[in-house]
Amino acid sequence: MIKRFIRRVFGLPANHMERVPREKHGLGRDAITPAASKVCAVLRDAGFSAYVVGGAVRDLLLGIQPKDFDIATDARPEEVKPLFRRAIIIGRRFRLVHVMIGGETVEVSTFRAADPDTAEKDEHGRVLRDNVFGTQAEDARRRDFTVNALYFDPATEEVVDFHGGLADLKKRLLRVIGEPRERYREDPVRMLRGVRLAAKLGLALESATRAPIRELAPLMERVPPARLFDEMLKLLLSGHASACLRQLREVGLHKGLLPLLDVILEQPLGERFVTLALAQTDERVLTGRPVSPAFLFAALLWHEVLAAWKARQARGERSIPALESAMDEVLDTQCAKLAITRKLTATMREAWSMQPRFEQRSGGRPYRLVEAARFRMAYDFLALRAASGEVPAELEEWWRSFQSADAETRKAMLLPETGPRKRRRRRRKKGPGAPAAAPEAV
Repeated sequence: MIKRFIRRVFGLPANHMERVPREKHGLGRDAITPAASKVCAVLRDAGFSAYVVGGAVRDLLLGIQPKDFDIATDARPEEVKPLFRRAIIIGRRFRLVHVMIGGETVEVSTFRAADPDTAEKDEHGRVLRDNVFGTQAEDARRRDFTVNALYFDPATEEVVDFHGGLADLKKRLLRVIGEPRERYREDPVRMLRGVRLAAKLGLALESATRAPIRELAPLMERVPPARLFDEMLKLLLSGHASACLRQLREVGLHKGLLPLLDVILEQPLGERFVTLALAQTDERVLTGRPVSPAFLFAALLWHEVLAAWKARQARGERSIPALESAMDEVLDTQCAKLAITRKLTATMREAWSMQPRFEQRSGGRPYRLVEAARFRMAYDFLALRAASGEVPAELEEWWRSFQSADAETRKAMLLPETGPRKRRRRRRKKGPGAPAAAPEAV
């Protein structure tokens, strides 16, 4: 017991394994899908070990239905593939096998080693390459958090626990495996994942796991932007985005992810706008409705665009060119950090650029706007602005009625022209040699 306590306090690797029977954890083989169960059975019959691993085990123990089931085994990819009729080997740096059974795809990975002394690292300690096969104990040690290093054996219904993950789940704690500073330096994204998992699962970050995050937050700047974008997207679409962003601020991580988030949340209207956007996104995710990442990023960054737009107009720039420049300015800053894809930024720009057009409710302009390809997204954005108090509620109500009204009602709803009327072009006078107009018949 004392040795175990010392190892945990000092982040030393565990040298023991617990096989916990079903009566102590309550998880049975009927909790996993038939496809996952079959993959494990086939591997076992071929003489290999096979376990459901990671997030699926964690979620089942917390009473959450996993989205998918991953399998870990001591079989190499080239040994796994021939055992199944529909299976493909994927990956370059580390090969995995995707086994297709019915409509389900089960990912099978070979146990990986984790040797901090031999892994290739950069000057800051970030691991660049450690993709070598290993033992189950090594595979458990290289995982990030104790609750993710649990292995469920469908044959015996035992949970194999190397790092006290079951005890941490009971305490509702999220604890990093090993010495936190070293593990964060190996992969700074672990700090972000810790915040996301804690918020999503309702766990508390263990004190030693939480303590170094603010100090090591600058390491996030060295994470490849594409990977950071993927992790940020997972966070925002987790169904617990509001809690995640609050936690990011508390631990000091937000400046490396959304550099302008502090400014957004310091503005009363901006904070209400972002809070409403996150709450709506969480509600859609939790009820199984589709969510647009472009809409969410557009909402998170809108008040930065708005502030830059107003500043440019105050300097005398015309409204629409000023808005275009403001969008460029904000997106350049964010894309340097998050590698937001061009497809998303194009959609975001459409939603933003259509906002001034909602002010135009006379003539043929409302008809053209309603027919625009991104009208629905732009209108939803307007509704969010109205709900936050940024624009009058009457404006959103008008457009809500106009888009569903019949032709006669729409015509009656149009506002009178208030701007200066365009001057009609005069006909050019004919030159001296031009033929005279024919006299009118008498």
